Amino acid sequence: MSESTVHAEMPYRILGSTGERVSAIGLGGWHLGFKKVDEQLSIRIIRDAIQRGINFMDNCWDYNDGASETRMGKALRDGYRNKVFLMTKIDGRSKKEAARQVEESLRRLQTDCIDLVQHHEILRYEDPHRIFDDDGANAALIEARKAGKLRYIGFTGHKDPRIHFYMLEVAKQHAFNFDTVQMPLNVMDAHYRSFEKLVLPELVKQNIGVLGMKSMGNGVILKSNTVTAIECLHYALNLPTSVVITGVDSMEILEQAFEAARTFRPMSKAQVKSLLGKTAKAASRGEFELFKTTSIFDGTAYHPKWLGEEPERVQQVMPT
Repeated sequence: MSESTVHAEMPYRILGSTGERVSAIGLGGWHLGFKKVDEQLSIRIIRDAIQRGINFMDNCWDYNDGASETRMGKALRDGYRNKVFLMTKIDGRSKKEAARQVEESLRRLQTDCIDLVQHHEILRYEDPHRIFDDDGANAALIEARKAGKLRYIGFTGHKDPRIHFYMLEVAKQHAFNFDTVQMPLNVMDAHYRSFEKLVLPELVKQNIGVLGMKSMGNGVILKSNTVTAIECLHYALNLPTSVVITGVDSMEILEQAFEAARTFRPMSKAQVKSLLGKTAKAASRGEFELFKTTSIFDGTAYHPKWLGEEPERVQQVMPT
């Protein structure tokens, strides 16, 4: 990303210790690859978002069988690539599989360097160990970074804040510092298995870029009839997030994202308390945060092959 244009509709924040200047709202990649969303519409959404000031692009190797990355790659032609901070995620836990997925993402996104690549779906306590094995995925990302194929490294997950915290501990044991961490931050998270309470303070302490996601829980939080979409986005923006990533599958939803950015003002403690008070009962058991309480959002649970092989030393003791 080489341009630093000022846009009245979009505030910008610093991405942790990287010093990168990113839009407070980022464009989610998952929705852009939906079959119900015409490819030309997805390209229009991406380019319109960029022209109006969104420079953070979210994506993932596994989104919609690669369609999300392919569409974004097409949209970033014609000079758009140098206007954005491009992020994608990989599922591979082995060095071999992670390297393969990075190469595939580079081809789909039509770029020779991705600004940020994140280890996706850190959902299990064994994930950090597989990733930081000598023959694990992080070794592949470090090699890719040295080769100029990516610039920064992070991780994501949506299941349990204790697993995020453990990932940070294992990284520290390996003398590795993540540039970013992505996690659910929303009006219900504070009440149940809270990333905001457990992980967020540690990220701020370490000056790691905070990527907030699932501000509306894929729309499920809105079905609680306790808060509006704008309130959801304002709450996430009020936290020390570098970027709040939101899914967009129409021009109307894109306009909603810009409305939230335009109208956001830092919230008082009383305002935060009032908003959390409205969601406390509905949030108490995680019924509207299905990504925490069910496996329906766990792509790697449905497709374990995406993770790649276990480390060789583990394979030697596996039961046959």
